[in-house]
Amino acid sequence: MNSQRTRIIVLLVLSLALFVYVAPGVVNRGIAWIDGKIGISLPRVPASDFHLGLDLVGGAHLLYQADLSQISGIDPDDAMEGIRDVIERRVNAFGVAEPLVQVSGSDRLIVELAGITDINQAIRLIGETPFLEFKEMVPTPSVAPGRPTPTPNPLDDGFVTTGLNGRHLARAQVIFDPNTGRPLVSLNLNAEGTKLFAEITKRNLGKIVAIYLDGQIISAPIVESEIPNGEAVISGVFTPAEAKTLATRLNSGALPVPISLISQQTVGASLGAVSLAQSLRAGLFGFLFVALFMILFYRVPGVMAVLALGVYTLIVLALYKAIPVTLTLAGIAGFVLSVGIAVDANVLIFARMREELAQGKALSLALTEGFSRAWLSIRDGHMTTLIGAGVLYGFTSSVVKGFALTLGLGVLTSLFTATIVTQAFLRGVANTRLGKIRWLFS
Repeated sequence: MNSQRTRIIVLLVLSLALFVYVAPGVVNRGIAWIDGKIGISLPRVPASDFHLGLDLVGGAHLLYQADLSQISGIDPDDAMEGIRDVIERRVNAFGVAEPLVQVSGSDRLIVELAGITDINQAIRLIGETPFLEFKEMVPTPSVAPGRPTPTPNPLDDGFVTTGLNGRHLARAQVIFDPNTGRPLVSLNLNAEGTKLFAEITKRNLGKIVAIYLDGQIISAPIVESEIPNGEAVISGVFTPAEAKTLATRLNSGALPVPISLISQQTVGASLGAVSLAQSLRAGLFGFLFVALFMILFYRVPGVMAVLALGVYTLIVLALYKAIPVTLTLAGIAGFVLSVGIAVDANVLIFARMREELAQGKALSLALTEGFSRAWLSIRDGHMTTLIGAGVLYGFTSSVVKGFALTLGLGVLTSLFTATIVTQAFLRGVANTRLGKIRWLFS
């Protein structure tokens, strides 16, 4: 009895905390109303918005084509991946929430910038060939005896160009140290680059030679010896993935792969707002119809299922904010579908429970048997849907991946609410006077 009360109190407190996190605007309006009544200023709840996709908030959709005709000896897929990485870094400079930058086909690149209004500025900044350059530290100025020697800041403007850039880099690749097994990044320079690099390393022994891509530093190795043959190795505490990322960025700056804009589309914010309003209205009506059906058909268990669905909705929305998930129309469709799956789990439980009550068993025993008999069906149904969502997420992209992500999160949350939350609410009400009225449960 006490454990049931404790469980319900914990669920209610958790639901309240989730509501504050999911809807801070509503909470702050309530606090402002209280402020007006009692005449003091109460602290407000920190607010954060959901991440909305291009189709909901509006923005720009750009399609680029890369010219791969001038590369040789490099896998075109690696070249496109390098270009994608460069464009993504440029797009991040806009401060766009969850930009989409992905390779389409063999030589095309899709860029979606939600909320961007100045599309011409975006096009100007994106549509440039990546530029890689090597910079050395500014020579230390001579100082009077007895005075401290100034130290240039390697991450600020303490570097000057050396003349060595991407066109001198033949290739970068990941190799592994034969003694330690650690990943390294090797650089191979062409003939002109070899001569320049030998001079640079000779005059910078023990100093940093920084590598910049599009004006941003991507590596700052220290020169340990003069390198006359144009074959250098960047060592460090890399994971294999980090080493591959660095090699990809170096190659993207070395490859002469210009990109050209072949299509652009602007999605108006008003259209996005209309889509969002329609989606929310559809979700609200869907929830109300499902709630009405559950209450009319299953009575008290139906009411408990609706309350559990409320907790389910709060958990899912909180996950969308915390991860964060970029919500698109397809993502909302995945959420609505997962609501149906959550309801289906409750229907399975209530149907088994009715069968037990029809055999004349006590309500508490019927609850236990109902959940026990329905568990296998719930588990198998959720697992198969989860596998499908995982496959969609792993082998697709863009809006389909968003649909799979929201569906998968919904299925996982449904397992929790159907087996824990609904059961806790039902056992809590079964121990009250309502529990003695069997027709309310059968």
